[in-house]
Amino acid sequence: METWLTNKSIVVIGGTTGTGLSAAQAFVRNGANVVVVGLSPEACLMAELNLGSTARAKQGDATQPQMALDAIQLCIREFGSFDALYHAPEAAENPPTDGPLHNLDLESWRKNLDLHLTSLMLSNQAAVRTFMGMSKGGSILNLSPETLSSDNNLATHATATSKAAVIGFSKSIAAAYSGHDIRINVISADTSAPADLDGAAVYLLSDYARYTNGQVLVIDGGRSVLEEQF
Repeated sequence: METWLTNKSIVVIGGTTGTGLSAAQAFVRNGANVVVVGLSPEACLMAELNLGSTARAKQGDATQPQMALDAIQLCIREFGSFDALYHAPEAAENPPTDGPLHNLDLESWRKNLDLHLTSLMLSNQAAVRTFMGMSKGGSILNLSPETLSSDNNLATHATATSKAAVIGFSKSIAAAYSGHDIRINVISADTSAPADLDGAAVYLLSDYARYTNGQVLVIDGGRSVLEEQF
């Protein structure tokens, strides 16, 4: 077992599938206790079995106001502490449509923002309130959503807006709560392999990153650098 996260108790929003589950596995390997949150009862059960005795799973919708706080309270009850939050929302079973602005309807716009932004605001708010209520510091890591290309080679607008907003929101609260020893950072990813993000997530939630705050770590295999050159 590695030891970067020994004695840390971490809540992972979206931790029962994909990127969130991969990160939760890495957290456990590094000595952490984890509570993972997901939409599907079956995925929650499988995640808890997969992650082992230092993990708990909670089924629920992260866009609902009480969900993140309930997961944090479960973490405290089960493991005696709450030290970090990783917000890596899972893909919806029926994702809202997105695309060219002239085809984007208001309901789809609102659903996209709820999926990517409202859930993140609620989880970050619950974490900050808990850290302040416990008079302790902590760490928050937000995963910025990937923007996919549409048929006309333009990023889908609602998701692109969410990506920018996640970064802006995270930097804003990082500045606001730095005096409370609360760190907030962002991973901005463009990869099809969830495990590519695990090392960065472990580092940013560990004490090795205790002086890293308000930063955006881009993990895209150098794609953004290559695009800048041509």
